[in-house]
Amino acid sequence: MKSSIIICPMGYCLSLLFFLASLPGIFAQDVKHATVVVDGTLTTATTDDNFICATLDWWPHDKCDYNQCPWHYSSVINLNLSRPLLAKAIQAFRYLRMRIGGSLQDQVFYDVGNLNSTCHPFRKMKDGLFGFSKGCLHMNRWDELNHLFSRTGAIVTFSLNALHGRHQIRKGVWGGAWDSSNAYDFMNYTVSKGYKIDSWEFGNELSGSGIGASVSAELYGKDVIKLKEIIKDLYKNSDSKPSLVAPGGFYNQQWYAKLLQVSGSGIVNIMTHHIYNLGAGVDPNLVNKILDPRHLSKVSETFSGIVQTIQHNGPWASAWVGESGGAFNSGGHRVSNTFVNSFWYLDQLGMAAKYHTKVYCRQTLIGGNYGLLNATTFIPNPDYYSALLWHRLMGKGVLAVGSDASPYLRAYAHCSKGRAGITLLLINLSNQTDYIISVRNSMTMRLHTKKKMQTESSLIHGLKRSVSWVGHDTLNGATREEYHLTPKDGYLRSETMVLNGIPLQLTESGDIPRMDPVHNNVNSPIYISSLSISFIVFPNFDAPSCA
Repeated sequence: MKSSIIICPMGYCLSLLFFLASLPGIFAQDVKHATVVVDGTLTTATTDDNFICATLDWWPHDKCDYNQCPWHYSSVINLNLSRPLLAKAIQAFRYLRMRIGGSLQDQVFYDVGNLNSTCHPFRKMKDGLFGFSKGCLHMNRWDELNHLFSRTGAIVTFSLNALHGRHQIRKGVWGGAWDSSNAYDFMNYTVSKGYKIDSWEFGNELSGSGIGASVSAELYGKDVIKLKEIIKDLYKNSDSKPSLVAPGGFYNQQWYAKLLQVSGSGIVNIMTHHIYNLGAGVDPNLVNKILDPRHLSKVSETFSGIVQTIQHNGPWASAWVGESGGAFNSGGHRVSNTFVNSFWYLDQLGMAAKYHTKVYCRQTLIGGNYGLLNATTFIPNPDYYSALLWHRLMGKGVLAVGSDASPYLRAYAHCSKGRAGITLLLINLSNQTDYIISVRNSMTMRLHTKKKMQTESSLIHGLKRSVSWVGHDTLNGATREEYHLTPKDGYLRSETMVLNGIPLQLTESGDIPRMDPVHNNVNSPIYISSLSISFIVFPNFDAPSCA
């Protein structure tokens, strides 16, 4: 039998082999053609330059849920800051936004100034808030943390203790004025050392009925006015002043509206809310929820609600997701740290940006089951690479996207980051349908009649008619970049993510691996396999709003 030799330009062979390798799947599964239409004439929302954010929490190693203790030594207080991989993981983002906070922050004292108590770490305490005693942050530890932030370029939000000085007036409800003295001394120390803090947040999950504890919106509003005065005083000689962030809780329309009304214009710069829309980490249906488009879409009501609340009561403020880990109580074991979680995570990022969210903070950078990094080895989990690809490819401008595919194919588009064109995120939640995608530019589509558009958006038969239209400026030979993400060996709960057929693993020298795309001609088919995620970059897409 005569042998065959494939001759192709450099950079295209890998793409061809990747496509050929998928052909058995094409014929073995249900294959559907779908059209995705992107409107590049107008950005519907904008994010912050540093949309991706990750948290460092206070939980000690003996924080346990469901007979599991997944935090190890990943706390703000005891994380090993000298591990080279930690710095490399942060530096890879250039620059990663980080939020320092979590459930125990409202029990943290700062060992500075006139602190009238012993500075000790958190200890198990039956009657304590969340089952722990008060804890303390030594200033030498704060110095070490800031050294890490400085050398990695981290952009820091620090969330302050908002319960200091208050007392419990009934179960779960706290009253009395906030004692700002310890926070003032801590912030003053921070300023005196020249440490750069991008924003100061006030409290954690004290809004509405609270989690563990709650404070009324009236009291909270008065206290953030006090915090704003402290920021103005301490940074009066600075060229820029940190933003004031609040309340770092679960969205409650009446409470959030009241906070903005009581605090008044320009006091709260950023309204943060937390999301754990997958439920408890022990839920055996976590994977089913992650792969259910109806469940994923339910949280859009929260995103829409907070945008409307800000518009009506505090249009000077913007919205952040201050903490989101998918499943609460440390995340889901063998779910939150595996490939399948990226379906939830990337869909959340896309939806949040679509609803005018400026920053999205993932719980956590390290710690619990939902850490971007493994809590003991510091090796990146799959969601780390998802976050890094988003950060590198998706720009600030959010674009409108339409599709004739089923709800199991999720599509989001942004202006590309740092260059012309657009980046399309495609998430295929279906376990039995592969898609051949035709991407079209709405500017081109408008040249056709409504009847013609309906005909061309219907399912098309055959690979030859499945093409990508990226606008009238496209030239023959123009290429697009493709980043196809799948789990190792097809196992959804794999802790190894595969990019274009290559497992993402640390290099021999312990560095974050390169994440190179495959290149394809813009007129070739886009093949999206079942249960996979793809970023597609169109450098030549005609998008005036991205210019």
